Amino acid sequence: MASIKILLDKCTGCTLCVKACPFGAIHMADRKAVIDMTKCTLCGACAAACKFSAIEMEKAAGPKKDLSAYKDVWVFCEQKQGVIQSISFELLGEGRKLADKLGVKLCAVLLGSGMEDAAEILGERGADKVYLGDHPALKAYQDDPYTSVMVKLVEEFKPEIILCGASTIGRSLISRVAIKTSAGLTADCTGLDIDTKERLLLQTRPAFGGNIMATIIAPGHRPQMATVRHKVMKEAPLTPGRKAEIVSKAFPEEVFASRTRLVEVVAEVTATVNLSEADIIVAGGRGLGSKENFALLEELAKVLGGAVGASRSAVDADWIPYSHQVGQTGKTVCPKLYIACGISGQIQHLIGMQSSKIIVAINKDPDAPIFKVATYGIVGDVNELVPALTKEFRKALNK
Repeated sequence: MASIKILLDKCTGCTLCVKACPFGAIHMADRKAVIDMTKCTLCGACAAACKFSAIEMEKAAGPKKDLSAYKDVWVFCEQKQGVIQSISFELLGEGRKLADKLGVKLCAVLLGSGMEDAAEILGERGADKVYLGDHPALKAYQDDPYTSVMVKLVEEFKPEIILCGASTIGRSLISRVAIKTSAGLTADCTGLDIDTKERLLLQTRPAFGGNIMATIIAPGHRPQMATVRHKVMKEAPLTPGRKAEIVSKAFPEEVFASRTRLVEVVAEVTATVNLSEADIIVAGGRGLGSKENFALLEELAKVLGGAVGASRSAVDADWIPYSHQVGQTGKTVCPKLYIACGISGQIQHLIGMQSSKIIVAINKDPDAPIFKVATYGIVGDVNELVPALTKEFRKALNK
């Protein structure tokens, strides 16, 4: 256990530690600092603030891992209603490169119920081995049973690297697994590579609002874990007939215990296609002016066979659900055509869509940042231009 104490012979009663403590755990008594251990979290802020070295803090080192015991690259393959999600194929494609550089196997982890046939698909997508956890309690994602099963698998088979999608499910699961296995985790990576000499996963992600790209390593931790956003990596090619070794694991019933109960899964009803999978996206921002004006974008998206996206400001204004948000705190998309309507183009939004093949920006402000990344720019009122575009596309497409 970690410990902390005040060295009374050095304490001058200056109160710097009292001011530095973010938890109100220090007070003065007889001109000496006193720590309330019921409030102290051992964060170390007080020790750093003390100019007289009057606070002694020791953090007990945990048991050292034998890093050489860890091998193989794992990909957590997300499924919904028995269908493997495309982000899994993207991670298998990237995982193959990493595994080859390390000279190890690429392994997939698939949890669900009745997933034997789906496991075969992962072999065709490049997995050498599939760890299959098949149980009725795993049919739909729930934090507790999924985490327990993943932790059991990690502890038994000791992967060197684990990749997971930066989806709602992936973010919820992998952070819990990282804590329970004392692993290193980097979120929302846009690039992965291997330092072959040190066998380190080089995890690159945007930092400081996307203004710089940081490469992060976890030299003292295994597994090395990273989440990757959808549409950042290319899907692994399909090789029909390719087989993977299937390792089916059974666990005691207590492993599937959950503190919550899944009542019902309700699919969002939308008239347009899935945002993450769309080749064409029509996205709107605060420049639309109102929630009602998103109907104009829905009509254009319908004519083009695309999906409707949104900036964070439009979501925060409650004009459209969060599931449509594109950007740093939303989805990363890579369509063939991205039409930005009334979106100013702040860096947080650009991070999620700037890799689109063609970007068309419509904004009444000619100096809007979105025009710097746009392939084509139209200066004008979106509420007039979008209906005009819809009319012309309907004519051209005979719809």
